Amino acid sequence: MNNNQEFEQTITKMLELLGEDPTREGLLKTPSRVAKALQFLTEGYNQDPKEILNQALFTSSNDEMVVVRDIEFYSMCEHHMLPIIGRVHVAYIPDGKVVGLSKIPRIVNVFARRLQIQEQMTEQIADAITETINPKGVAVVVHARHMCMEMRGVQKINSTTVSSALRGLFKSDQRTRSEFYNIINTPAPSNF
Repeated sequence: MNNNQEFEQTITKMLELLGEDPTREGLLKTPSRVAKALQFLTEGYNQDPKEILNQALFTSSNDEMVVVRDIEFYSMCEHHMLPIIGRVHVAYIPDGKVVGLSKIPRIVNVFARRLQIQEQMTEQIADAITETINPKGVAVVVHARHMCMEMRGVQKINSTTVSSALRGLFKSDQRTRSEFYNIINTPAPSNF
């Protein structure tokens, strides 16, 4: 038996335990669909963030802050396997190396596509960039909604959780930190 068959059988059993009939028309393909969806939503376990960053690392004399903001992400909490939906803002100050801009959202996806807690994901993004690019500083801020709080439990609709991870100059220099927060809190131009 391969992993897909075992996965589908497990989902079929879950449907039965919920009181459903997995042989009814609407549920016939559900085990296969759920298995594929969960494999996609957790593909980050099979990706190496350092390898992704190293694919697009370039020498540069730039030593000014680089910010990629409003990176949308979708994850699942490790406690209930319910969605976490949010945005990530990432900044770094180069020290002889820059990374291709598209790699920053890819790194966010690597960690978002694992069962997660927001605080851990924030730290993982900052650490991967710090360890690979070796910049003068890294800042990561995550704003997210947690369906485990909204759909069940306390049922607080639209509550937002904010987490941050600061490294290097972003942690030690108030002016650098303030510049970063000003950038991420300034509305984007209307033509974007």
